[in-house]
Amino acid sequence: MPFDFNYAVKEEAFGNDYSHNAISDGDIVRGEYRVQLPDGRLQIVRYTADWKHGFSAQVSYDGNPRFDVPRPPSNFAGY
Repeated sequence: MPFDFNYAVKEEAFGNDYSHNAISDGDIVRGEYRVQLPDGRLQIVRYTADWKHGFSAQVSYDGNPRFDVPRPPSNFAGY
C-alpha cells in the first residue's frame, strides 16, 4: 500500500531535534531519520526496505562531537 509519512520535533530549550520521513510505492519503502545526539552531532539514517532485499540502512553524522565540562556540585544543602 503506497504511503507518504513525516514528522519533526524541534524543541530548543531541552535540545530535542529529530525527524522521520518515509515514502512507499507499495513495494519499496525509502526513508530517513534525523536525531540530534547529546554530543551535538546530527545522526542521519537513510534506509530502504523491500520484500526481496530486506532492510538496508546507511548511517552518517554531521558536525563534531562536543563534551561539556562538568560543573562543580552546588553548595545548596537543601531544606
